[in-house]
Amino acid sequence: MLADKLDPFLKRYEELNSLLSSSDIINDIEKMTSLSKEQKNLEPIVLKAKEYLQTLESIEENKALLNDSELGELAKEELKILEESKPKLEEELKILLLPKDPNDERNIFLEIRAGTGGDEASLFVGDLVKAYSRYAENRNYKLEIVSSSEGSVGGFKEIIMLVKGIGAYSRLKYEGGTHRVQRVPQTESQGRVHTSAITVAVMPEVDDIEIQINPNDLKIDVMRSSGHGGQSVNTTDSAVRITHIPTGIVVVNQDGKSQHKNKESAMKVLKARLFEMQESERLAQESEARKSQVGSGDRSERIRTYNFPQNRISDHRINLTLYRLDSIMQDGLFDEIIEPLIAHYQAESLQEQNL
Repeated sequence: MLADKLDPFLKRYEELNSLLSSSDIINDIEKMTSLSKEQKNLEPIVLKAKEYLQTLESIEENKALLNDSELGELAKEELKILEESKPKLEEELKILLLPKDPNDERNIFLEIRAGTGGDEASLFVGDLVKAYSRYAENRNYKLEIVSSSEGSVGGFKEIIMLVKGIGAYSRLKYEGGTHRVQRVPQTESQGRVHTSAITVAVMPEVDDIEIQINPNDLKIDVMRSSGHGGQSVNTTDSAVRITHIPTGIVVVNQDGKSQHKNKESAMKVLKARLFEMQESERLAQESEARKSQVGSGDRSERIRTYNFPQNRISDHRINLTLYRLDSIMQDGLFDEIIEPLIAHYQAESLQEQNL
């Protein structure tokens, strides 16, 4: 029974209340912080569990009053309301009981690269950057460009952005993969539709203590920046290239004027890529259903098509097609795709967990 599965959460919550009021814990800041975080994470389940258990109790109480000459009719009306609310509470609880992705609350690095299609792919990277920027604004996330390489006719060959906000990973992790665009390029005189592709990688931002790198495993080169940025770009060795020798991962950053800042940013991206590599290895050892539920965002997987002539956007993972591509891109309305994706993966996970 669902009620039986709630008991451990309720007991642990009460135990945490007692622990957090004890003098031993109050004087231990690290332990206090850890337990407070655990309690906060449990709170949504506990509140919903109490509401559900109270509903079950009220249902039984009203059933006992059905034959009462004075209260029978009132009990019948209340019972109808309670029994209608019970399935909804059960579904909400099942979602809350699903295993949490440990990365869901993290900030993310969003890495977008032009793939097949040349200049047209670079231009679409630029368009997608604008759309994601509007999406971040809609959700009150902060977005910072960490590094970028501009395309020859506009847009970007590649760009890495840091998206800051509670739950950024939980929403944008579904964007990882290959995005295909179909449209008539500005340079196409015959009006023919061209197909190009870009890749999106979503990497959780990690703390220094989570990924420790041996300095001897790094090859760090400094060089003069190239591209836009004024005279200082060409006169100072501010660009930094870091190579992680064991994995071969290379990170280049030249956007800032300070070599120190560029090195710091490059190290953060390197740690995020190493963490992503570790997560991929962990997921590979788990079931396909679990990988699917997490939405790992394999860059080789074609996840979405943007067809401009038909004003169509299609997500191939859930066979979702919307004919409002212009609005979604212009206003950053990606939740119209992300919400169905979340519901899909939750349904798969519910089936896996037998909830």
